[in-house]
Amino acid sequence: MSSRTAVSTEDAIALPFRAQFEAFLDEHRGALNSCLDGLTEEQARRSLVSSRTTLLSLVKHATFVEKVWFDEAISCRSRAEIGIPATPDESFILDDGDTIASIQLAHRDACEKSRQATASLDLDDVVRGNRRGPLPLRWVYLHVLREFAQHCGHADILREQILR
Repeated sequence: MSSRTAVSTEDAIALPFRAQFEAFLDEHRGALNSCLDGLTEEQARRSLVSSRTTLLSLVKHATFVEKVWFDEAISCRSRAEIGIPATPDESFILDDGDTIASIQLAHRDACEKSRQATASLDLDDVVRGNRRGPLPLRWVYLHVLREFAQHCGHADILREQILR
């Protein structure tokens, strides 16, 4: 459960930029997590494209993204220390023990830890743990929002194909 009150994107119109960014991020986080709702384990793992992208692996990858941008980039800990794959491609690999419930829980937990990691930062604060070098939190929020928006689109298409 989040330690802060969720704000809808509609309610964030007149709020400061930080609250707007976080409302949009949370909306996309929620959309990715809920793309697995109501599916069977087989449906969640169903491969419809030539890559490793399935609905289940997409949410697993989103968990990786949270940890790269809101743990590694902020804490400067290595991916090995954090316990995440070395590359984005590896983050799509599903283990036999990965289930809808376990992946959704891991994703929600990563999102909450991301919120906690950024709570004391300002948009212009610089994070130093990314391979690109020092980046302002504002840029990180925009980058992650762009990635999640793309993945939400992927999830919409995959889910539509699975449920037709």
